[in-house]
Amino acid sequence: MRAACTRTGLGAPCGGREGGQRGPRMSALRLSSTPFRRGLRRSPFMDGTSRPGPPAAAAVENGSGPRGEERPPAAPETTVTEGAAKIVFPSANEVFYNPVQEFNRDLTCAVITEFARLQLGAKGIQIKVPGEKNLQKVVVDLSEQEEEKLKPKEGEALTPGTQPQTAAVGEVCEEGLRVLEGLAASGLRSIRFALEVPGLRSVVANDASAQAVDLMRRNIELNHVGHLVQPSQADARMLMYQHQRVSERFDVIDLDPYGSPVTFLDAAVQAVSEGGLLCVTCTDMAVLAGNSGETCYSKYGAMALKSRACHEMALRIVLHSLDLRANCYQRFIEPLLSVSADFYVRVFVRVFTGQAKAKASASKQALVFQCAGCGALHLQRLGKASEAPGGRVKFSAACGPPVSPECEHCGQRHQLGGPLWAAPIHNLDFVGHVLEAVSANPGRFHTSQRIRGVLSVVTEELPDAPLYYTLDQLSSTIHCNTPSLLQLRSALLHAGFRVSLSHACKNAVKTDAPASAVWDIMRCWEKEYPVKRERLSETSPAFRILSVEPRGKAANEAMEEKRRVLQNKRKEPAEDPAQRAARLKTFPCKRFKEGTCQRGDQCCYSHSSPTPGTSVDAAPVDNGPETPNQSPPTPPATAGPGVD
Repeated sequence: MRAACTRTGLGAPCGGREGGQRGPRMSALRLSSTPFRRGLRRSPFMDGTSRPGPPAAAAVENGSGPRGEERPPAAPETTVTEGAAKIVFPSANEVFYNPVQEFNRDLTCAVITEFARLQLGAKGIQIKVPGEKNLQKVVVDLSEQEEEKLKPKEGEALTPGTQPQTAAVGEVCEEGLRVLEGLAASGLRSIRFALEVPGLRSVVANDASAQAVDLMRRNIELNHVGHLVQPSQADARMLMYQHQRVSERFDVIDLDPYGSPVTFLDAAVQAVSEGGLLCVTCTDMAVLAGNSGETCYSKYGAMALKSRACHEMALRIVLHSLDLRANCYQRFIEPLLSVSADFYVRVFVRVFTGQAKAKASASKQALVFQCAGCGALHLQRLGKASEAPGGRVKFSAACGPPVSPECEHCGQRHQLGGPLWAAPIHNLDFVGHVLEAVSANPGRFHTSQRIRGVLSVVTEELPDAPLYYTLDQLSSTIHCNTPSLLQLRSALLHAGFRVSLSHACKNAVKTDAPASAVWDIMRCWEKEYPVKRERLSETSPAFRILSVEPRGKAANEAMEEKRRVLQNKRKEPAEDPAQRAARLKTFPCKRFKEGTCQRGDQCCYSHSSPTPGTSVDAAPVDNGPETPNQSPPTPPATAGPGVD
């Protein structure tokens, strides 16, 4: 029972809540042993007699505790400092802290900060972030009547209450954000919110484990954030279900469980406020990456495929699952940022309410047809949204499928996956604001450089091109040499298509080009580096793809141009001797630098041979400015400097 609760995030605190990778069974056994021993020690006091309370920590350490009671030595503890927070946890329970998840926590603090800037800016409140030079201007959408009310009358002085309000870090903002961390474990994330994110009203750090809540209270007192962080011991689902009322909802909900968060999503989409932020982490990448499609369907309602684009497909499956659960309550999601990093995926979405826009969710989902031979990808939308007369939007069923029973390129069958989120997975404007804030204040986070790198690639991703191809996938399919990323991107651009990178894979290519154009470019590349056809089976995808001649001239021209550029770089023309001599004349000789050259300002790098009637001490004749065809005489060979 204990291990089962731990796997769902309801038992003893485990590393999944802070990104731990330790198995749940070992964590449950390790954490459950200490309370059992404590229960045995408390047995003499369970007969109804009162107990004044535990002795002070200093008394126990000095050995001055109650007599007649043997206490085991205190367990060693570990102190960790991350960001502005400092936490303490038992050394034996390493599952309380995972340093790999520091990037996750830093990114979350940066995103919530910009979300607070967006939400409080609409109320006329400025946030003050440590390290920022000046307060940014707040853009407030006010009506004409509200503007007239805010304008001071003639002769009326500004009172302190009319000054722009500011929200600083560590202070309670009455109109600020209410944050819930459903699975807090040691409380590190909640404490960092209180110490690093301005504009907060309260932070609820919840966990179902009593030991975790005791540890949270210690860390909250250690960091002096008791006025902001409130520890809570409850089932995360029940806690969120109890806050379904509009007035009791949370503005930000953070879920970082061990494994899958699907058991909490239904309660989370109901407990988040209108336009609130929902932050969800999934560490069960084996399920989302296609190793068990049936398990993925039972959890997320979608079939995952084994694909080179599995990381982005995992992000889109999680977004589909969130939107599907929100649609049950006439709500829908708007992704702000979706990141695949290390061993997990992390999504930041806003949740809105609207029956009309919730109907459009069907047109944002799609099935995936993936060829089992060449890996060609085709998407089929589940719904269709079209404009009707009068500015209305008409929803209807989509037509399909987009492929034939056999692949047109290699003749293999297709695998069916999904449904998954086919709309953009990032809000580029919001991501740009986060990137700008992190770049302007690089010392705020320890992983600022990585955050800047990831967000920079995210801002360049094509928003309307789901999934991607990889270089090794394309080259291994036809058994040829792998082209460089620059060569493939250049070929796609010359062919008239858009192309970008992907943060989820370092050698990925996102493009709006169809699979036929991609394989046409690979055929042109194979012409430059031929494959031995006799080694290919006639039924293999490589043989069938290469048996078709390239049809696109643009791709071939791009490859030829790239080869010419590389050849020109390798074969640079030699410099003309006259040009080299004229260039060298601009450099003085060694004696000129020492101040002993007889030429003075007329000195040049190489001195010509002297005439028979000249001497070293003779002053040079001023014949006007020196021309390239006329060189001043040099001293005799016995005393001249020569060529230095």
